[in-house]
Amino acid sequence: MAKPVSIEVWNPNGKYRVVSTKSMPGTRWINLLVQQDCRVEICTEKKTILSVEDIIALIGTKCDGVIGQLTEDWGETLFSALSKAGGKAFSNMAVGYNNVDVEAATKYGVAVGNTPGVLTETTAELAASLSLAASRRIVEADGFMRAGLYDGWLPHLFVGNLLKGQTVGVIGAGRIGSAYARMMIEGFKMNLIYFDLYQATRLEKFVTAYGQFLKASGEEPVTWRRASSMDEVLQQADVISLHPILDKTTYHLINKERLSKMKKEAILINCSRGPVVDEEALVEHLKQNPMFRVGLDVFEDEPYMKPGLADMKNAIVVPHIASASKWTREGMATLAALNVLVCIFYTHITHFVC
Repeated sequence: MAKPVSIEVWNPNGKYRVVSTKSMPGTRWINLLVQQDCRVEICTEKKTILSVEDIIALIGTKCDGVIGQLTEDWGETLFSALSKAGGKAFSNMAVGYNNVDVEAATKYGVAVGNTPGVLTETTAELAASLSLAASRRIVEADGFMRAGLYDGWLPHLFVGNLLKGQTVGVIGAGRIGSAYARMMIEGFKMNLIYFDLYQATRLEKFVTAYGQFLKASGEEPVTWRRASSMDEVLQQADVISLHPILDKTTYHLINKERLSKMKKEAILINCSRGPVVDEEALVEHLKQNPMFRVGLDVFEDEPYMKPGLADMKNAIVVPHIASASKWTREGMATLAALNVLVCIFYTHITHFVC
């Protein structure tokens, strides 16, 4: 029998029982559930990632819905346990649902929700921040300064790349990819090349209009181009940001062969999903190309990094914080709670991904 997990309870006499596998920012999401007569149980275990056994213990014998996290493996075992407990709803506090077996959820009559939209700008901001930090070698320079190594200005000290006039490449021009592109184009007057299965019409119109504005102001206009292949972006862009979904077709999308197609001083940014990049191949590429730089918010085997990555001075690594603004995380929690409420009160819905 699994060891009981520690919980915090709100509205103990509520008619519906909703479990959250993690404490989430703010209280609005809790209030929404309580106002609809839900007993809210929040797991307060100190461990970062709960095991399947831990989550089954949380679900118990009666549970109407669960709010879970992207670090959890929601497959056959968990959806079976939730269904047996009378559960009809699972909401993933994440933009994606690659950790969720949707077929298993459907099999057991559990509706699935996620939390896109609210984290678009925040994620794009971090990708832009990593791009700038990598191009100007900010993290390297910060460590140099803190180590007491600075003894005076030098012409060659931490020389990086100017973004203005260079080409930004976007792979996956959906909500986040397009928001990132707009920030880099308007903020640094970069040209755009992008690859997506669908035409990003709104993004193209934005770049065209901004280019016309610059030209009217006597400046060089920015340009855009939709690439016919991903390799075209890799070969031509100076800064490349990855924004695809994670599925079988995008696993190790960036591998040894594709890294070799990029410019020697290119910058690669990944704020999407870790397995999109072959991390072992990336470490070798960083070793062999010291002027190639990378900014990573996600990793192939989170929370771990592949051996050698942490030692690379030409790599900036941050712990999956792309959506980590107060407004965004509270918004994600609110959407996750609303997903569960919709499914509880409209039980005729057997499956959706919102």
